[in-house]
Amino acid sequence: MEAKRLRYSLILLDWLSALISWGLFYYYRKIWVEHQDFQNNPTFIIGLACIPFLWLFIYFLQGTYVDVRRMHRLRIFALSFQASLFGVLALFFLLLIDDAIVGYQTYYKSLGLLFGIHLTSMLFFRIWLVSWIVHQIHKRKYGFKTLLIGGSEKAMSILQEIKNLPKGIGNEIVGFVNLNGVDRLPEKEIPYFGHIDSLEKVMMEHQFEEVIIALESTEHERLRSILARVDNGNVKIKIISDMYDILSGTVKMTNIFGAILTEVNTETMPDWQQIVKRILDIVLSLIALVLLIPVYITLAFMVKFSSKGPIFFTQERVGLRGKLFSIYKFRTMYVDAEKGGPQLSSQNDPRITPSGKIMRKMRLDEFPQFYNVLIGDMSLVGPRPEREFFIDQIKKVEPQFLQLTKVRPGITSWGQVKFGYAENVEQMLQRMKYDLLYLRNRTLALDFKIMLYTVMIILKGSGK
Repeated sequence: MEAKRLRYSLILLDWLSALISWGLFYYYRKIWVEHQDFQNNPTFIIGLACIPFLWLFIYFLQGTYVDVRRMHRLRIFALSFQASLFGVLALFFLLLIDDAIVGYQTYYKSLGLLFGIHLTSMLFFRIWLVSWIVHQIHKRKYGFKTLLIGGSEKAMSILQEIKNLPKGIGNEIVGFVNLNGVDRLPEKEIPYFGHIDSLEKVMMEHQFEEVIIALESTEHERLRSILARVDNGNVKIKIISDMYDILSGTVKMTNIFGAILTEVNTETMPDWQQIVKRILDIVLSLIALVLLIPVYITLAFMVKFSSKGPIFFTQERVGLRGKLFSIYKFRTMYVDAEKGGPQLSSQNDPRITPSGKIMRKMRLDEFPQFYNVLIGDMSLVGPRPEREFFIDQIKKVEPQFLQLTKVRPGITSWGQVKFGYAENVEQMLQRMKYDLLYLRNRTLALDFKIMLYTVMIILKGSGK
């Protein structure tokens, strides 16, 4: 609730600053540049109604409103400067370039004035709000729900140091889980939530926003396993600083008045790219659903005449953050193909229908998943969603597989392009390496590359 309230507050202040800055600029332009009467001007009213929403759209694309609580002055200044520069240039080419002027110097003055007025107005409100948030955090009136993993002396020293700091750093440590069932912090200091074996249950029940892992630097394998279990894309993870060597290139240092923790940063795609990615998902899926209607009809007839049974096949898969959803596909197997229990398909699987073999080669059976993308269950590009039955087997061998649920699953993926369909758990683990590589290097450019490769597979019919 607090996060939403702060987000809406910032949106309201941004709308107000855009309103003020455009009003002041418009007054200057009409009175001092065009020497016109400012009163009863309908374009002024239209501008006040529309221009602020253009600015809000720019801020939205930047990712400014993703988590206002974690904003600081330097970041908000950088975002404000970038947005002002881009927005002023956009307004210039949309609205101001056709103005009647005496010379080009008038253009430069108008651009500079609009930039200065807008940036100043926006920073006034934004810096005030962000300063208030930082002040509340420092006074410990506000913080992020934090779980401490570990019950050793090292965990106790971290707890005491954070509590004894002269200013709050945002970590409201509300409980801990221990690692060996023996070490226990005093419950008068911090509530005990149980053993590490119940970590997922504890995380789900308490909805933590941050996790601090108090492990010795030598316990690399155990740390890797814990990271895989807590890194769901929703929490910030901090570890003891001397573990930097095992996470080189994926961390940033957080100085806590002498105690240095390392913040694990596994998200490589900037906020603005994530927002643009979702917009592209919606737009391209809508286009595909409309333009591919003739293809859908053709494929429906192929399925219907190939074997008895329904045209579409639905199955429960594990999606974003472990949420279950129904995936839609054109049916490529005979009815009751899994009457003996869950089975992965193979290259010469007798359960696959004649039309199914063609569709699988060209990935045509996946086309109904544009609907899954549209409603938010999936993305165009992302790790392929698996069934819970197989995930339960895989995570026993390789806990890192759970990291693939940090993002929306996709119609196509780097693993699907490079490896294809998996026929057993071992092959699923091999394909996982490609999807983890994608997860560590996610960008819009990589998404476009994967989509291009997928189109080539469809045209060539070379899918495995």
